[in-house]
Amino acid sequence: MPDHAPLGYLRETLLFLALAGILIPLLQRWRVNQTLGFIATGVVVGPHGLGRFAAKLPALGLLSFPHPEAVGALAELGVLFLMFMIGLELSAERLWSLRRWVFGGGIAQVVASAAAIGGLAWLFGNPPRVALLLGCTLALSSTAVVMQSMTERRTLATPLGQAGFSILMLQDLAVVPLLILVGVLADLAPGAVQAIAAPGGDAGWLSPGLAAALDSLGMALLRSTLALALFALLGRRVLRPVFRSFAQQRSPDAFMALTLLCTLGSAALTGALGLSLALGAFLAGLLLAETEFRHEVEVTVEPFRGLLMGLFFMSVGMGIDPLALLRDPLWLPLSVLGLFAIKAVVVALVLRAGGLDWGRAAEGGLLLGQGGEFAFIVIGDALARGLLDEKLSQFMLLVVSLSLFATPFAARLGERLARLWDARRGAADEPAGNVDGAAPGAMAGHVVIAGYGRIGQLVARMLAGREVPWIAVESDARRAATHHAEGLPVYYGNAARAELLGKLDAAHATAIVVTMDQPAAALHAVRAMRAACPHVPIYARSHDAAHAVELRRAGATAVVPEALEAGLQIAARVLDTLGVGEVETARLVEVEREREMGAIQAGRSS
Repeated sequence: MPDHAPLGYLRETLLFLALAGILIPLLQRWRVNQTLGFIATGVVVGPHGLGRFAAKLPALGLLSFPHPEAVGALAELGVLFLMFMIGLELSAERLWSLRRWVFGGGIAQVVASAAAIGGLAWLFGNPPRVALLLGCTLALSSTAVVMQSMTERRTLATPLGQAGFSILMLQDLAVVPLLILVGVLADLAPGAVQAIAAPGGDAGWLSPGLAAALDSLGMALLRSTLALALFALLGRRVLRPVFRSFAQQRSPDAFMALTLLCTLGSAALTGALGLSLALGAFLAGLLLAETEFRHEVEVTVEPFRGLLMGLFFMSVGMGIDPLALLRDPLWLPLSVLGLFAIKAVVVALVLRAGGLDWGRAAEGGLLLGQGGEFAFIVIGDALARGLLDEKLSQFMLLVVSLSLFATPFAARLGERLARLWDARRGAADEPAGNVDGAAPGAMAGHVVIAGYGRIGQLVARMLAGREVPWIAVESDARRAATHHAEGLPVYYGNAARAELLGKLDAAHATAIVVTMDQPAAALHAVRAMRAACPHVPIYARSHDAAHAVELRRAGATAVVPEALEAGLQIAARVLDTLGVGEVETARLVEVEREREMGAIQAGRSS
């Protein structure tokens, strides 16, 4: 018999699953941001919370994590899936539709915030490379917290929501250079930096320190360039064909395995090149964002992502010592206020320059004034590489965490300032902006087509002719790939999955059209659509009258039997050949159509 435990950290795993099972429903019911909820829980049950007393009160050991390394490995998986999902959201189409705000306002905000925060960090005595790292890291805001806040306040479809979402997209895109920057700064050892100007040596006009610094910088850039080139090549030549091959098998298990392999394998590849594991996961998501498999991959990863991200944020909370607040009762709150002040001013000026009024600009500045969840990843990576010491890392983690907890209060203050500005100017409510494709909930008014065969394509052409936006989901991977490559909004997936319908924003659609070839698949899809979108009209194609009755019972608003229309067309041609007049033929066809459709509406087939 082995003398070790059959499953390492089984107690910790069970405790986390129990906490997640309790926390997630409660946080959703109370409308508390899950990121904040898991961080707070990690503080309470971590080694600096209940775990501090586990040695004296063994019973508390059952309800705490006295050893945070027990969840460290799984928490790192949460980081990878977080970065993968961020990359998956950054499609070229979405970036281009918001290019003015993304590449104008977003770049201005990141550069100005990084310069201000980094300059202040340098004035407080931090080395230049540490000040640069802190400035770039704290310039980013929390996508998770801000997006949930805007969703709850229903501001995503406003000009402020459009601008805020665009700035967050640019910040997410800044992940790649920032992760590369960590590796570059880590290679530039302090001794090499200090010796750059030192004279002497055999390097000719170069000092030994400068030569060493340039050599390490060149190697870091070479590794980064090699990683990006490999991913670009794999994405174009390997990734899409492999996903298409697995999708054609129509095996959810195989597709899930491939998705996990892509995420973790990409992380392993960048790790082997000496770069961040998170960078590989992000690049994998970025490549898949341009394929027809994007929505199906999102749905596949969602359950893992939610749990593992919760574990990651809980592990962040476990690393926070509440007693540190007592050790720094002055500088911690001042640092949080300073972070909000700098970023709020910068964001407000950017939004004002973009055309928003001062009230909305101030609201947006306070909403995006916190540090982001990505800071936990960068600070942890920098600590592991020796860029930051333990004391500074702990201090910065506390600053970012407290800024996240302060965000709801800052957001409410911003709303009050916006209302005061409106009252002063006598302005009406802010009009909704055109943010088509910008954010979840912003695609209202489109038509969802389930099945992109000959009938689905006909429907799409007629909608496009009237400039009605549409999006299609197709279960045939080859067909989806062909039409997606033509630039059409056709994605691979199973239309009967409620999660996929959420990604297509079907609940806000004008109508759903079901034109699927397989009768059973169409029936399952209609049932799922009616459950997920109770108020959206569903128009379905059936193969015969009996199938039409089943679709009606499943919740379809109207059903058109394909066999009926084909039979009526043939009958009309026969009557025309027999010399029956055009008007009489049309009348007979319409009478028969109404009779058959009436039978279907009544729930019986003839």
